[in-house]
Amino acid sequence: MDEQKRQAALDALHILDTPADERLDRVTRLAKELLDVPIVALNFIDHDRQWTKSQIGLGPVKDVRRDDSICQHTVASNSLFMIEDTHASPDFAAHPAVTGPPYVRFYAGHPVHAPGGQPVGALCAIDTRPRQFSDHQLDLLRDLALWMETELGRECLTEEVDAARLLSMSHECPQIPGYTIAADSTAHVSLSGDFYDLTGLPGSLRVTLADAMGSGIGAALVAAGVRASLRTEPERPLIQAMTDADRILHEDFAEKDMFVTAVHANVELATGKIELVDAGHGLAFVIGADTSWRPLRSVNLPLGMNSAVAGDYKLVTDSLAPGEHLVCCSDGLLDVLDPADPFGHVERVIRELGPEQAIARVADLALDARATDDITAIVIRRDA
Repeated sequence: MDEQKRQAALDALHILDTPADERLDRVTRLAKELLDVPIVALNFIDHDRQWTKSQIGLGPVKDVRRDDSICQHTVASNSLFMIEDTHASPDFAAHPAVTGPPYVRFYAGHPVHAPGGQPVGALCAIDTRPRQFSDHQLDLLRDLALWMETELGRECLTEEVDAARLLSMSHECPQIPGYTIAADSTAHVSLSGDFYDLTGLPGSLRVTLADAMGSGIGAALVAAGVRASLRTEPERPLIQAMTDADRILHEDFAEKDMFVTAVHANVELATGKIELVDAGHGLAFVIGADTSWRPLRSVNLPLGMNSAVAGDYKLVTDSLAPGEHLVCCSDGLLDVLDPADPFGHVERVIRELGPEQAIARVADLALDARATDDITAIVIRRDA
């Protein structure tokens, strides 16, 4: 478990030291009745303490040192953690929570995860006598922990919608000597399922464009999650970043047939070398200094189709010479291009107007009556 990421996920929930929440308390009360235990608690593991958000049966609750927390073991294992009789356990017989209040003899805890999947706390059922849980009771504990996670996710929804709205807005492109960079994303409805990202790294530029299936809030939230995944540890190799994003998306939406086409690339600034992974997108290419253009496509399935299991993503390489352009767009742009020669249309506009004015033209085309989808485009020129 990556403790730094886990702690960051907990901090992002903004739940520590907040007042009681009836939506969570009702789950706690129900857990007590269904599991027939005197004590139930929803605990979160902070840097050096255990903090209790919801509980029944503990009386006045104070923070507990992390070293004195049993729930920290549930979080660390990221799985069900159970002690049927603490007095018979060499690891817990002398534990402060066993020898003193609340005098734990039986403990069953299930991890509670942040929306991104990191274990941040535990829902625990405690008894003052040794006992066993049946498979049915363990299933109930798991389901109740999932309910807690759902409630926590609901708390985050407003923030995520705001993040998705910001994601769909244009943002400034990095200024890099020797390169002219322009990009824009226009939502077909209020929120976009497209996004682009241009991240400067030491000696290189990381370029991402992705298109979540559909449009509106659902696609925007999925796009926001994929963007967050790909921006995490931006120095990761391209294939590793895409494999991680594919796995997360597949785990979260395997039964929803949700997928995302994406291009994730790295441009080495000194040489113009391009490394690129294409996940079912097929809309990245280089416009040569003459009248030529060449596609950059690797044969991979979209994110969310579990390509991480089927096989590693494949990398394609090229080189951006002075005067050449790296271009990538979402398929929404195809609706408003010359249907007889869409790529020729793009090439002519870029050669005539240059990157910045070409992107301004794309923003105008997004208002065309023929537009039926979000439209996103990136143009990067290596200046002569």
